[in-house]
Amino acid sequence: MKDKIPFYNKLVLPYHWGKAVMFGVRYGFPGKKLRVIGVTGTNGKTTTSFMIWKMLNVAGRKTGLLSTVAWGVDKLENQIEHMTTVDVPELNRRMLKIAEMGAEFLVLEVTSHAMTQFRTVGVPVEIAVMTNVTHEHLDYHRTFEAYRDAKRKLFKKAQFGVINADDKSAKWFEEDVAEYTTYGIKHGIMRANKVKLGVKGVKYTCGDINIETRIAGKFNVYNSLAAVCVGKRLGLTDTEIEKGIRALEGVDGRMEAIDEGQDFVVIVDFAHTPDAMEKVYESLGKVRGRVISVFGGAGRRDEKSRGMRGEIAGKNSDVVIVTEDDSRDELVEKIMGQIAEGALKVGKKEKKDLYLEADRRKAVEMAFEMARRGDVVLLLGKGHEKTLLRADGEHDYYEVEEAKKILKKMRK
Repeated sequence: MKDKIPFYNKLVLPYHWGKAVMFGVRYGFPGKKLRVIGVTGTNGKTTTSFMIWKMLNVAGRKTGLLSTVAWGVDKLENQIEHMTTVDVPELNRRMLKIAEMGAEFLVLEVTSHAMTQFRTVGVPVEIAVMTNVTHEHLDYHRTFEAYRDAKRKLFKKAQFGVINADDKSAKWFEEDVAEYTTYGIKHGIMRANKVKLGVKGVKYTCGDINIETRIAGKFNVYNSLAAVCVGKRLGLTDTEIEKGIRALEGVDGRMEAIDEGQDFVVIVDFAHTPDAMEKVYESLGKVRGRVISVFGGAGRRDEKSRGMRGEIAGKNSDVVIVTEDDSRDELVEKIMGQIAEGALKVGKKEKKDLYLEADRRKAVEMAFEMARRGDVVLLLGKGHEKTLLRADGEHDYYEVEEAKKILKKMRK
């Protein structure tokens, strides 16, 4: 319907608003019972949310989490929906359950879709966090400006803002909230100094605070800095902030290393946007062997980014294997072809260092079979997700477990 009716997304906005109000009333607007920290941005939302959640709980401030990956308070349950901010009936049910479990705070991942579709109506936001704003969801919002402005709505309703000063959109978010702080490596009030990147995490200082994460990648300097800002705003001590951030061992499907005794590195990451992919490659640093990348593109999603991601992978990988993602009702071959165009543009040659394999399991197996000692195999785009969405519905697929199965099979 939405592909055939002009302005469909705008036409259904009254429906979304009415639905949000109805379920808010039904569940007693449970968001009002919690001190809500909303986290928005193109990339880094999930890891930042986990860091804030862990930090507050370690500091003895009972905190719930509603994220792309999981939700809960002390014990997290997997999120199976292929969306970050779930639809309003489930969102209100989960907020109510978190409040009933005695949580004081709620860390809520908030998407541009959620803000546009009024899913957070009746949810007061004490602190809004912006991680970054880059190219994504233009299939829905049409323009980058509309996408950015959808995220800004979270700040318009927040009491306090935490803003990435190194992001080009920072000034727009600063205009939307009366009180805010900024963070960054190059700019910002809270700035990371003496940054050390390692394969097992990052270290830096921020004033008198010494931060050490257990998750690798330069982007986790930014993610943890956002958490530092939240901690300072809420009155946590420097020690509580340091301990809380260090306590997070990892996030499902975010730079997750798979080790089954193989002599090459395997990393699973959810990166599915141009910016996220660039950040993954940047985080690798110097690799002894080759980089082999396996990824696809989602159907009914931003087509413009497909060639861009192919180009990014082509520039940063020795071998590119293009495969399926959540193709939905689009032809996998069409999606793969659009991605491949980007890789071909930067010099990759099909069947030499560029391969197209529609079956994702076979694509992963192909990557492992060609990997040699010292190589790095990147499995990108699925991360924590437990299914593949095809034209005929959902199919079980969890990249972490599939990778382990294939590696174990190869050892026999």
